[in-house]
Amino acid sequence: MTAATTHPVAIKIDQDMRDRIKRLAEARHRTSHWVMREAISQYVEREEKRETFRQDAINAWNEYLETGLHVTGDEVIAWLDTWGEENEKAVPACHK
Repeated sequence: MTAATTHPVAIKIDQDMRDRIKRLAEARHRTSHWVMREAISQYVEREEKRETFRQDAINAWNEYLETGLHVTGDEVIAWLDTWGEENEKAVPACHK
C-alpha cells in the first residue's frame, strides 16, 4: 500500500478565525494545521453522509411516484409500538 500523496492548498481566512484556530490548537496540544485538517475531514464526511441521505430520499420519492406503493404513518406506528414485545409484528407490507 502506498502512502496518499498530499498537496498544499491555500485558503483565505480572516484574522479572527486564525486566532480561534490557534487558541483551540494550543488547548488541544495540536498544531493549527492538524485542527484545520480535522475540521475539513469531519465536514466532508458529514456532508457526504447528508448527500447520501438526500439522494436516498429522492430515489424513494421517485419510486413512490412510479409505483404508488407506500405504507401509512399509522401502519408504521402500529408496527413500531410492538418492537421489543414478545408478539412483535412483522414489517407492514407496501400497498397502493
